[in-house]
Amino acid sequence: MEVLGRFLTPPRQSFFLFGPRGTGKTTWLRQALPDALVLDLLQPDLARDLLARPERLRDLVAATPPRTTVVLDEVQRVPDVLSVVHALIEASPRRRFVLTGSSARKLRRGGVDLLAGRAVVRTLHPFMAAELPHFDLQAALTRGLLPLVVASDQPEDVLRAYASLYLDQEVRVEGWARNVGAFARFLEAISFSHGAVLNVANVARECQAERKTTAGYLEVLEDLLLAFRVPVFTRRAKRDTNAHPKFYLFDAGVYRSLRPAGPLDRAQEIEGAALEGLVALHLRAWTAYSTGRNELFYWRTRSGVEVDFILYGASGLWAVEVKNATKVRAEDLRGLTAFGEDYSQATRMLVYRGTRRERRDGVWILPVAEFLRQLRPNAPLWTRP
Repeated sequence: MEVLGRFLTPPRQSFFLFGPRGTGKTTWLRQALPDALVLDLLQPDLARDLLARPERLRDLVAATPPRTTVVLDEVQRVPDVLSVVHALIEASPRRRFVLTGSSARKLRRGGVDLLAGRAVVRTLHPFMAAELPHFDLQAALTRGLLPLVVASDQPEDVLRAYASLYLDQEVRVEGWARNVGAFARFLEAISFSHGAVLNVANVARECQAERKTTAGYLEVLEDLLLAFRVPVFTRRAKRDTNAHPKFYLFDAGVYRSLRPAGPLDRAQEIEGAALEGLVALHLRAWTAYSTGRNELFYWRTRSGVEVDFILYGASGLWAVEVKNATKVRAEDLRGLTAFGEDYSQATRMLVYRGTRRERRDGVWILPVAEFLRQLRPNAPLWTRP
């Protein structure tokens, strides 16, 4: 597969680069920083050396020219090395360090030196539609947009193995879940919460675990960057709003691989959640790659009126509803209408599976594939024709 350009721009200063396995961090680094010294901490001999003596990093760095960028790949494997990186940045501010990881858990929980703000944080997400020369909506809903899967000749096999890879290499090896079988049951149960308001007690009941244990599993999943929560938008609220966040797995294909499907499951329900998650991925990547601070929310009143996504920040106030349907009914606009009554300055959009673009009662109605293809960082979510 050809190397595709990504929207992530490398900062000029030292930075952390986080992202789940398979998002293409190593490939991106080779493309963006071809002259960097790369130290791969997944290599057992190098990891052992630095675990035993983190200051050995000084010798490796000293052998390179002063302006050489140094990449420490999967830095969470040897978290104590960050103290040495900190000292090297202090001694030579012109040298840039890039510290990649597929998990922030060990770094945060270990209380290690996170460089005291001397390195910014960036995240690499699965592909956005505009990064692909030929974006296929149905393929994205079925197999997702994880570069590891998109590049594979056997994407279904890769997806089936993906959860196992994390269970084996991250959860079991690091000892974050004592019972890997129970964690596997949790993964299946939590897949039913994708695109829904999160109820930890219900998930615990489904996977037959204690609530505290289930909450811990959720934390592991988020620390591995495999899931995220979207909070409720409450700025200057005129109505009582829901208090619980919505939950999403980070990729539609991973969601489909974890979500059981049988004769009692409606295919439309599964695909509807996949579509909502696909839009969530794009909006989350858009906020991460754009300059200026923007945050992703959803809106739901106590009476059940809801808008799937609210974006608020430097780029304005946007409300986005997602419908897995080819036609838009009047009742589909109810949440956006209510939100517009409370927030008249918001730009409101409904994206759907149809092909016609229109404007109805102040709401843009857009084909979802068209909306995703034109979505680019540092550009408005939608540019009025």
